[in-house]
Amino acid sequence: MSNILVLGGNGFIGRHLVSLLVELGHSITVPTRRRERAQHLYLLPTVDVVEADIFQQDTVQRLAKGCDAVINLVGVLQSRPGDPYGPQFARAHVELPRMLIEACRNTGVRRLLHMSALRARPDGPSEYLRSKGEGEAWVLARQNELDVTVFRPSVVFGPEDRFLNLFARLACALPVILLAGADARFQPVYVGDVARVIAASLWRFESYAHAYDLCGPQVYTLRELVAYAARQSGHPRPVFGLRPGMGYAQAWLMEHLPGKLMSRDNFRSMQVDSICASDCKLPFGIEPRALSMIAPQYLRGTWLRSRYSRYRDYAGR
Repeated sequence: MSNILVLGGNGFIGRHLVSLLVELGHSITVPTRRRERAQHLYLLPTVDVVEADIFQQDTVQRLAKGCDAVINLVGVLQSRPGDPYGPQFARAHVELPRMLIEACRNTGVRRLLHMSALRARPDGPSEYLRSKGEGEAWVLARQNELDVTVFRPSVVFGPEDRFLNLFARLACALPVILLAGADARFQPVYVGDVARVIAASLWRFESYAHAYDLCGPQVYTLRELVAYAARQSGHPRPVFGLRPGMGYAQAWLMEHLPGKLMSRDNFRSMQVDSICASDCKLPFGIEPRALSMIAPQYLRGTWLRSRYSRYRDYAGR
């Protein structure tokens, strides 16, 4: 049994990873700003959910003390604008990894696993990709001091995702879908496979100082994914792609509407295809599961937990 600190363990990928780590016999600490939002983790036998502000250096250091490994899954999709990236991106994607590195060094924790994003780089086209790239660079630069591994997934899908489920809800509400970035390409990877890769790499020596691109078996355009989600949810709709100028205007409008379904920075991120190399496979012999094997179950509402995501959205969580 290992003692593992999982930051972001209450999130979409985190809840799948924490459940898997518990099955493997590990003891997990999951910090959260509001403990009541992690009630689904309470019944897991070796999970300790603690209220904490992970953006404080002394708090991170206290949480890391006595752990065998730290896993960082924290990420945000939107931020106020800034140069080279906005304050929310800077805080979650750059400052937090720096604090984690310092906390690991001060407490003697050598193993650090970090979630980045596919095509992240410090000179990327969007603030999201630039901040993710900067944080990843900080982690990999410490590979001589710590045993680090970085993961770069394409878009991640699964029962509680806010990707395909969002498209399904839009299809239910709209007779026609006008879509910015319709030709952007993605290679969706199943959340359960991402969790399996992270868990498998935990104590594998060959994963130290490595960064892994994580993709599913098939490439889709955004237009194809939206049409697929609409069709599988029982609300097939025509999907029309917008010209770049109109797409940018749509992103600007949605950025200022309640819920912020999209932002101009999201639009810029889609200028780079989120796909892996043609011969790229999941590491450690893990076979990626296809979107068509998993998504129909929760888009049709037959996957029990998929119903919870709607309630969370209604509650603003």
